Amino acid sequence: MGGRDKTRQAPIHSAIPNLRNIDVPSDSAKEILVLGIETSCDETAAAVVARDTVTGRGRILSNVVRSQWESHRAFGGVVPEIAARAHVECLDDIVREALSSAGVPLSGLDAIAATAGPGLIGGLIVGLVSAKALALAGDLPLVAVNHLEAHALTVGLTEGLAPPYLLLLVSGGHTQLLAVVDLGRYRRLGTTIDDALGEAFDKTAKLLGLGFPGGPAVERTARDGNPARFPLPRPMMGREVPHFSFAGLKTAVRQTALSLTPLHPGDVAHLCASFEAAVADCVRDRVVRAMSIMDNQPPSGREPNDHRHLVVAGGVAANLRLRAGLQRLCTERGYTFHAPPLSLCSDNAAMIAWVGALRFARGETDPLDFAARARWPLDAAAAPAIGAGRLGAKA
Repeated sequence: MGGRDKTRQAPIHSAIPNLRNIDVPSDSAKEILVLGIETSCDETAAAVVARDTVTGRGRILSNVVRSQWESHRAFGGVVPEIAARAHVECLDDIVREALSSAGVPLSGLDAIAATAGPGLIGGLIVGLVSAKALALAGDLPLVAVNHLEAHALTVGLTEGLAPPYLLLLVSGGHTQLLAVVDLGRYRRLGTTIDDALGEAFDKTAKLLGLGFPGGPAVERTARDGNPARFPLPRPMMGREVPHFSFAGLKTAVRQTALSLTPLHPGDVAHLCASFEAAVADCVRDRVVRAMSIMDNQPPSGREPNDHRHLVVAGGVAANLRLRAGLQRLCTERGYTFHAPPLSLCSDNAAMIAWVGALRFARGETDPLDFAARARWPLDAAAAPAIGAGRLGAKA
């Protein structure tokens, strides 16, 4: 396939953080230009990213995101059918805005990348079919991107960090610790055996009447609370394998809330702060165990300690308490802490375009009959976690 020829719906926002990579000048003839499309859940997004073929550095030329929070707020969570219809209604406009903001016509692209999984199947189909149509119309190659891999490799775009490193992936649908060996090569060290961390935040917020999205609501409310007020459990702490469990913690929040009925604002703040503290302790403990595994079984690198980087990615990586605790842990353990800018923690298309550029540079493209996948693990060889539920065993 050939290369390039050398109704806004609020709230749409263009999220181009002030990154070190972006200001690096580069001759466009030496860059790979990729349009990325993201529709795996409740954000509709399109972005154009450039990758320098000489230095390997990336630049975000545009990054447009439309959130659907208001459409789902009344239900306390994402409704798949509503999400899919919303993608259909606005994706064309968002792609048009991304190309216009980047100053790049369709003919100026080298490839089209789209999230093909994992995620809500209806939304995935909308984005992937649109990407296929654009690829066909522009005689451009298609790159089907794993949404989790995009989160995993975002720091390559924002900081130029290359594998190997330890990844903590925390989002609404996934909570995992992985050794990132290379593009397309991952070793899962731990996963959730029940709820994902983002799901636990959302359900806690719904229980306490804080609205949707739950993560930011719980974090805001916790600022006014005492994290030691309620002695909530710390599931899985001390276990040899760094798996996670949040269902019991969520249940403990519910039981505590019921015992305090009627809840006063102060009670809610204390519960949120106590929940956040329990989460931070659990995550720290599990990451410490994963670091020990990495140090004893390091991925091959250029130097013996190349792997001593902790990358935190996914929507929950925006939680400032979690970030601060993990930064302190890295200092204690001799690791370097990395996390994308807050605007690139949640779902976005810049990360999709970036993985598309990486794979295209290696000559890896996909056929137009590539099918969307509701589940698509990064480490397909990983055994199911004992006791794992719907998300933990398969995600």
